[in-house]
Amino acid sequence: MKVTPTTVADVLIIEPRVFGDSRGFFFESFNQREFNAATGTDFTFVQDNHSRSEKGVLRGLHFQSGQPQGKLVRVVRGKVFDVAVDIRPASPSFGKWFGLELNEHDHRQLWVPPGLAHGFLVLSDSADFLYKTTDYYAPALERCIAWNDPTLDIQWPLDVEPLLSAKDRLGVSLDAALLPI
Repeated sequence: MKVTPTTVADVLIIEPRVFGDSRGFFFESFNQREFNAATGTDFTFVQDNHSRSEKGVLRGLHFQSGQPQGKLVRVVRGKVFDVAVDIRPASPSFGKWFGLELNEHDHRQLWVPPGLAHGFLVLSDSADFLYKTTDYYAPALERCIAWNDPTLDIQWPLDVEPLLSAKDRLGVSLDAALLPI
């Protein structure tokens, strides 16, 4: 696997080796030993999630306060613009974001370590999005930063207003999201 650092500390692009021919392709989407060696981490994943969303749906920017989840994310059908925001106050990239397109064709994955907020925008007619997490979902600890927080100035590839869940419409500024629960 190829691992590429990004402009946000500890966020990594993971590119698996893909073997393909006229019949299709094969790749190992996850191997704990190789992931730990390639990323220099020692996380264990405890939960796998799968979401399907229609074009224009924007999910996030989500994080859990007090029980942060690391996420290894990928798209198995369609394409999304995926975003990680560093909300770790002691980090050299605090308040910075990184975004890239993930799609079904190049099989890239993004490692979003614990302590970051995460979200994505669906660019194709629909998209199936898979992610592994390093801790369990804790609804009482979930927080949401507004997708359009001007302090973050995320450059979402939008030409219309995104489709948001009721919960995501209640997203708050980065400063407000980091206040104690």
